Order: sequence, then structure tokens, then C-alpha cells
Amino acid sequence: MTIKTIWLVRSGLAVSMGAVALCLAILPPRQSSAATAAGVHPGPMSRTEAFARAETLTALGRKIFSDPSLSASGLQACASCHDPAHAFGPASAMPVEMGGEHGDQPGLRAVPTLRYLQSVPAFTEHYYDSEDEGDESVDNGPTGGLTWDGRVDHGADQAKIPLLSPFEMGNKDAAEVVAKLQKAAYADDIKAVFGETVFDNPKDAFDAAVEALATFEQSGPDFYPYSSRYDAFLAGKATLTAQELRGRRLFEDPAKGNCSSCHLSEPANDGEPPQFSDFGFLGLAAPRNMAIPANNDPNYHDLGLCGPQRTDFAGRSEYCGLFRTPTLRNVALKKSFFHNGYFHSLRDVVSFYATRDSDPGRWYPRNADGTVRRYDDLPQAYWDNLNQDPPFGRKPGDAPALTDPEIDDIVAFLGTLTDADLQPEATGH
Repeated sequence: MTIKTIWLVRSGLAVSMGAVALCLAILPPRQSSAATAAGVHPGPMSRTEAFARAETLTALGRKIFSDPSLSASGLQACASCHDPAHAFGPASAMPVEMGGEHGDQPGLRAVPTLRYLQSVPAFTEHYYDSEDEGDESVDNGPTGGLTWDGRVDHGADQAKIPLLSPFEMGNKDAAEVVAKLQKAAYADDIKAVFGETVFDNPKDAFDAAVEALATFEQSGPDFYPYSSRYDAFLAGKATLTAQELRGRRLFEDPAKGNCSSCHLSEPANDGEPPQFSDFGFLGLAAPRNMAIPANNDPNYHDLGLCGPQRTDFAGRSEYCGLFRTPTLRNVALKKSFFHNGYFHSLRDVVSFYATRDSDPGRWYPRNADGTVRRYDDLPQAYWDNLNQDPPFGRKPGDAPALTDPEIDDIVAFLGTLTDADLQPEATGH
């Protein structure tokens, strides 16, 4: 999929700049009608109808995304945690956000950005189409999916999670969401798109709402503008400083940062700008975050791909501790890092990569006898799953993979990945 393609989830169509390609059969214009494009599950549409429906769904989805009345508390919208001014990620530095009926229920994982998800493939245990390998016979292992554990593939399914989660928007079921949609100021807009009787069937009305959300979240200008200074640099329209160029070299050097082995930094073979993720799963052993209330239970561990939120791989020990690699676009704006939000400084994150194994006492707690309790958020039975590629894999006391000045250089390079609309001069901050 190229940057010029907007996948419209569940509508069965793809809209590109200047042209519309339909995955559903397209009726000749003389056979189309306004009624054809209406309904929760519309039939074949003309290109004109498909494009109009996409624009209408995007506008409707934008309203739903920003509506706090859809939560049990009446105070939390999708945009509350996925703030457009923060790359559709959280504005706060909390490791997890609060939600639920009274807004007092803590989540289990850090809220990820919703930007640049349009190229994430559907989850598979065996992924062969990898730009970084250059060899389609290579099995890159578990890859894809739209969450930290890859448990949903489609935007509409992802949108259902916060609406129904007891520690997010807190609705008991789809019918409760639909009852709130019926009272919304845009209820007539929903009827205009999906039919006057859409609210007669709560399942249809719920499907309509999440389709609108999914379509909005595929809006190019909002969710994948590719407007960073690094994008301009790749296009020959901007320059990087000497420090940023050094950082880029270290980022791509397999013996130093080796960051680009997972966070792809070069355009794809089809010319698509780099996503800064291969969407694969890795075990990194972020320190246990005791600021997450669930972690007060010593028997609780968030093991990512093998559970507990994802259940289909329970018992698959080779997947325990693995989480999907996020994009690094707009990473300089983040205030919490990793799936558990343990780190709050980008420099600390890069330092952790450089010294996790050479200086574990810097990051992990100590036992009563003074020994380091390394990898303290991952049971030892799963330590073989941890990534040991550079800059990891060193022994305690070894020289770190990166010096302090080199860490500063990489952080400077990562600052070039912030989209133009999120720069201080654009936001007024």
C-alpha cells in the first residue's frame, strides 16, 4: 500500500489522490442511485458515490472521535487519550490513562499513537514480505496487528476496544453505546449515511459508528501526513544538521544503534516513505513499572503476545514478553515509552538500549543481597525470547554500544521525525 492510498475499512473501497479504486464491484453510473450508497452494509457503488461516502464517513467519524458523551463517565472521548495535538497519543506523562464509569479505573498499558497505522499488515505468525530483509523467503516471525499485542487487524475492530473496555470508556455493551449515539447532536448525520432505521438494530448502529471511526482514522492529512523535516530531507527539500546526520548514521549502523533493523528509515521499494517500524514483535525487557496498579500483584505480568489481554496464544511460551514495534514518527513528542510507560525521557530510552545488558544495575532494582534483579518484569522462563541483537547482548561491565555523545546524536536525529503540524510554531506551544 502506498502513501497515496486511504484504505476505507469495511466499506470495501480504497480512495487515492485523483482516483477511486473499489474493492467491491462498481456499478456503471447509469445504474447507481443515492439509495445504493446508504445503509450499514451498502451494495456496489459508483466511484462518485464511494468517494462521497468516504468523505461523509470521515466527517462523521471526526465528530464521534471527539464526543465524551459516548463514555460511561460522560467525560472521556477517544480524543481524550488520543489527542490530535500529540500525534493522536496521550498529552499526559502517565504510564497508563484513567477511565471507567467514574474515571478512576487505571489502564494496563501505555496509550499508543494512532498515526501511521495505515501500513500495518494484518497479524500473522509468519511474515515474509519484509523490506529490510530483501529476501521474501525469510520468515520474519510474528508481525502486524493494530495493538501492542496485535490482536485486532481492522480499524473498526480496534475502535470497539476503548468503547467497551471497563477501564477506558466503560460502556457495558454495544447497546449502551448506541443509546448514547441516538442522543448525540449528530444522530441525524448517522441516519443520513446509514439509513433512517439504523438505530432499530443496535448491532447495525454500533457497526456504523465504528466504521465511521475507522474511516476517519484513515484520513491522510490527519493520520499520515508525512510532513516531517526528515521527509523533506529525503525529498531533497531540507537539510539536517551535522549532529542529526551523525545520529542518522548511528541509527542505521548495525554495530552501533542498529535501530533501523526494526525501525526502517529508508523509503520502501515502491517509494513509500519509511514507516520507522517493521511491525514485528520483540522482547526488550522494559523494567517493571510499579506506577501501574496491576503490577502491585507480584503474580501479574503483561506478557504481550501470549497474554493476558490477548488469549489465542496463551501457553505459547515462545511468544511471551513480545510486543509489536511501534513507529518512531513523532516519538520526540511522547512523554511515556514502551508498553508499560516506564520511561519518560527519549534520551533514557536510547540509553536503556545502549546499556541494558552492559549496565543492568542502572535500570533494574536490586535484591536484598545487592544483586541486580534484571529483566524484573519478565519471568526467567521467557528470557530466551529477549532480543540480543546489537546494541543488546553485551555482558555486565562491557563498554556500552553507544557513548553519551552518540546517544545525544541519535536523539537529535529522532527529533527530525516530528510532523510539521505538530511543531511548536504550528501548535503555538
